[in-house]
Amino acid sequence: MKHFFKKFFKWIFKAAIAFMALSVFSVIVFRWVPVPFTPLMLIRNVEQWSKGEKAPFEHDWVSIDKISPYLGKAVIVSEDQKFIEHFGFDIEAMEKAYEKNKTRKRIKGGSTISQQTAKNVFLWPQRSYIRKGFEVYFTFLIEVFWSKERILEVYLNSIEMGKGIYGAEAAAQHWFRKPAAKLSSYEAASIAAILPNPRKYRATNSSGYIERRKNWILRQMNYYGPLTFD
Repeated sequence: MKHFFKKFFKWIFKAAIAFMALSVFSVIVFRWVPVPFTPLMLIRNVEQWSKGEKAPFEHDWVSIDKISPYLGKAVIVSEDQKFIEHFGFDIEAMEKAYEKNKTRKRIKGGSTISQQTAKNVFLWPQRSYIRKGFEVYFTFLIEVFWSKERILEVYLNSIEMGKGIYGAEAAAQHWFRKPAAKLSSYEAASIAAILPNPRKYRATNSSGYIERRKNWILRQMNYYGPLTFD
């Protein structure tokens, strides 16, 4: 029995070292290489195939200089206003979300753009303490090895922005029939407004709730000032 546990813990140690090496390598590679697909993209397609439904998929990676700066600003003011300042985690936002969730049936997260990027690129979407632990780990890694501009670039190219629509270029073409570089401030706010539930909400012909979110995001964009990464 002693020999068994010795071998077991030795195997666990080797597996942990291998995982850390592979995860660091992956993060470093994606510092420069476009992310071709994410686990969420695969999961969404498998879910629809299993139901016998069509699985729409639109995703076209573009560099951040080909994405309207309005969209970067729109997602920051709507999702994570301290994105440029923090090191991956907004403790104050997490505490506020925790307090509000005590009285809410619908759970609202306090995740930063960095955390969402780490989850989208490297992990699966379901909530669990194990996944959250990995999310913290990968968030730390991308904050160490990537710039804030790179984190935002990956985020804007990877997140779901409609049913089967992933990334800024696909969203701009789907919702407004134009490239992401040409999005206006209103159009950028329209896309950012649906991010809480992009499969339910529409960026165009929107509900009253989404229209109010658009107007709020536009006001926040005006208060925020120019988007810089210095």
